Amino acid sequence: MSPFIRLNRPALVGLAAALETGRLHAPFYESSLASYVPGALCREIVRELNQLQAMGATPNYIAYTLRLLATERESSQEVRDRIGLVWTGQEVVGSESRDTSVVVRELFTTAKTSVLISSFAIDRGKKARELFGVLAERMDANSALQVRMFLNVQRPHRSQAPESTLLREFADTFRKEIWPGQRLPEVFHDPRSLAMGTGKKACLHAKCVVIDEECLLVTSANFTEAAHERNIEAGVLLADPVAARAMRSQFETLVTHKILHRVPGIR
Repeated sequence: MSPFIRLNRPALVGLAAALETGRLHAPFYESSLASYVPGALCREIVRELNQLQAMGATPNYIAYTLRLLATERESSQEVRDRIGLVWTGQEVVGSESRDTSVVVRELFTTAKTSVLISSFAIDRGKKARELFGVLAERMDANSALQVRMFLNVQRPHRSQAPESTLLREFADTFRKEIWPGQRLPEVFHDPRSLAMGTGKKACLHAKCVVIDEECLLVTSANFTEAAHERNIEAGVLLADPVAARAMRSQFETLVTHKILHRVPGIR
């Protein structure tokens, strides 16, 4: 493997500039490279440069190659910067993750045009108000902010109640015990979760947040205090408009094709 691979971006750019301007030229010596590359790599870099020169590579060609490596290094860093680990639970010293509750709160705070939330379970009462309080305030203050929630509405064990009754009860609970704001989000559910028997039953189990079609959080964490503060949960935050739009499109397509239904009574 070429020792150039082990140079950081500033060293690659500096070495390229020195070759282009003639400050460095063949034959190459450790003493002339000492101010451009780390001492531990100096001997290997000198050997590599002299070998390339013996093979007929000009200083400008070597510099071009070094700049290509530097550009690739910058692009790779940009990709890494767009991806973050989001975590709930115990952590060890040196962890590079961010807390789920902190990330979600920051995402809600930055929302300008749209928020999509999908969760299998959600808290009620004080815990729910704390989880959704920031977003509810943003909605009340910004009439242009659209919030859509995709939630699992479950049929209680052994319940024989009609689907309409269960949805009405859920809507009442949502308005009184879950959502703290004046403006209400649009809430959707998968009607299969209310089916009787096990043959057709299914649930809406996805957990994610999409902000302004720019940021996407995919996580194992439900919208509960336990999931955001105490459980061991893992997620990935992507500052990637392509991924964010794709995720939102998945849900919107299910709504358009009437696979997911809007919960009546939440308007």
